[in-house]
Amino acid sequence: MIKKTKMEYGDFQTPRGLADTVAAFLRDSGVLPSVIVEPTCGQGSFAVAANNVFHKAHQIFAFDINADYIAALRKQVRDSAKGHWHVAQQDFFTFDWKDFFAPFHGEILVIGNPPWVTNSALGVMGSANLPEKTNFQNHIGFAAKTGKANFDISEWMLIKLLEALDRQRGCIAMLCKTSTARKVLRHGWLNRFNIGRASLHLIDAALHFGVSVDACLLVVHTGIPDLLPTAGVYSDLTFDHRLTTFGLIGRNLVADVDEYNRLRDLDGVAYYTWRSGVKHDAASAMEFEKSGDTLVNGFDEHIKLEPTYLFPLLKSSDLANDRLIPQRYVLVTQRKPGDDTETIRSTAPKTWAYLLRHADVLDRRQSIIYQKRPRFSVFGVGEYTFAPWKVAISGLYKNCRFVVVGKHKNKPVVLDDTCYSIACSTEQEATFVCHLLNSDITKRFLHSLVFFDAKRPVTIDVLNRIDLKRVAERIGVETDARNYLRDAAMLETHQGLLVFEEQAKYRAKSSKRRSHS
Repeated sequence: MIKKTKMEYGDFQTPRGLADTVAAFLRDSGVLPSVIVEPTCGQGSFAVAANNVFHKAHQIFAFDINADYIAALRKQVRDSAKGHWHVAQQDFFTFDWKDFFAPFHGEILVIGNPPWVTNSALGVMGSANLPEKTNFQNHIGFAAKTGKANFDISEWMLIKLLEALDRQRGCIAMLCKTSTARKVLRHGWLNRFNIGRASLHLIDAALHFGVSVDACLLVVHTGIPDLLPTAGVYSDLTFDHRLTTFGLIGRNLVADVDEYNRLRDLDGVAYYTWRSGVKHDAASAMEFEKSGDTLVNGFDEHIKLEPTYLFPLLKSSDLANDRLIPQRYVLVTQRKPGDDTETIRSTAPKTWAYLLRHADVLDRRQSIIYQKRPRFSVFGVGEYTFAPWKVAISGLYKNCRFVVVGKHKNKPVVLDDTCYSIACSTEQEATFVCHLLNSDITKRFLHSLVFFDAKRPVTIDVLNRIDLKRVAERIGVETDARNYLRDAAMLETHQGLLVFEEQAKYRAKSSKRRSHS
């Protein structure tokens, strides 16, 4: 088990062999620093490796918050020639990096391996090893309060380093998660930092650190303005094997710039609104399997409930593996957000008694979405949840496969919150829309957008970019599409949803087009 202190400080020391390889790669790619900085040095693998490779560097700075590491590194470099080592205990979060870099001339190399831990994980630990809490990513509304406001500590660190080096010639070369690298570059590109050539070089995190995560060496050259907001992704610590080029288009990253540009006409209006499934955060109490004429919950309790609030359930693994006959059931306590759940007391007394029996689990749910809502609320419900037909996809799997979901035993099938769906009125409509979405051209378009190493590769934002009318035109079924798309929103309500940040943009864009036509 990983110790709390190791987790708290993201303490995964870089093997010396990997540090040597990274330093040699940077030298061979033309990096020629006069100053080297390892801002979270730990045992100093990168600082020592860089010192052995970059012989013209006249100053090397190594900082860490851990006093023991600093004492050991000082002892290691004490007899180093020229006395150009500066090793000090330092808290990254309180240090003025811009002021620190300002006096230096020539190229500055910032190298290292910042912590691979998220702010929310540190918050759960009660750790003080955090930056001051600010919404530095400028998320708004619901996203600022929940998942999108979560970030890797290394993301915050790298952005601060980019800001500090914005007007100076430098190279940032840091090991990090690939998802973190992309977020950092997106932030820099959107905020018009002076970012020049950037690249990601994949590393084997399992081999070097014993963790299963997609990781890379992020290399960013600073102080060089006006280059295209793109970055190559390479399979190793060379420039020999480029896998793809991702970049910023508008305000969004695309996974494959070249393929996206070939298919960018498909990036348009979302005729249907994609929805996430039901969220309850209490699977042990709210989900069941059938055993004869009883239900079995996660506590292995055998119970009987009224059918009123019970619905057949499909999860991401079911959709991705074509298991479309539900084997589970879920309690859905509301038809729409804000419904008074007290009505369950009279309409389904067994269900109400069951909820009260498990109130300790349901009342402890931590997500902010349950605050100031009726007791035993769920989230992600509306008319669309109970549509007779849906087209659905898993958000967690890489196969980007859409399926048609109908009723089961005369009840609408509910999806969990790792799935996304659009509501359809008939089987024919759902089958046609599914055909469009599973077409080769749609799959190519999705692959140009989706980063498959992400925790949730497929998102609502991505799905809402697919213009089904243009897909239909591309594959020659525009006449049929016109019939269905005309009534695509008939199962929608005017209720505002917290989870759709992009929807207003699409509608505004659509309205603007109509006003100019």
